[in-house]
Amino acid sequence: MQNDGGGWKGADLEERLLDFAVRVGKAVDALPETRLGRHIASQLVRSGTSPAPNYAEACAAESKKDFIHKLAIVLKELRESSIWIRLIVRSTLLPEQRLELLRDECDQLCKIIAKSLVTAKASPSNSSRN
Repeated sequence: MQNDGGGWKGADLEERLLDFAVRVGKAVDALPETRLGRHIASQLVRSGTSPAPNYAEACAAESKKDFIHKLAIVLKELRESSIWIRLIVRSTLLPEQRLELLRDECDQLCKIIAKSLVTAKASPSNSSRN
């Protein structure tokens, strides 16, 4: 799924983010109906489903600065999702093996987005207005 330049194609990454959101939704639906389960579900459903639409917004950014800002939001939401997933495991709300692949995908997505941010910040602007 990598392009010839070694990076991820935008459409492929958007699909991965969408798949991640779907998997987050399924994990949230499996959480117990306890006070903690409901709280984490509410938080994780927000942070875990927002990276895909925020990434789509970043791809349609009006400037480099706007792109970097929106991509940073994607990374922030993924990092938050990672913490909620870890909390689910640590609180034994769901078995660790049930969330292992979701946590791994979240970590991979964080690394991809973080690398994209580094690249975007390092690349020269097309104009002084960006």
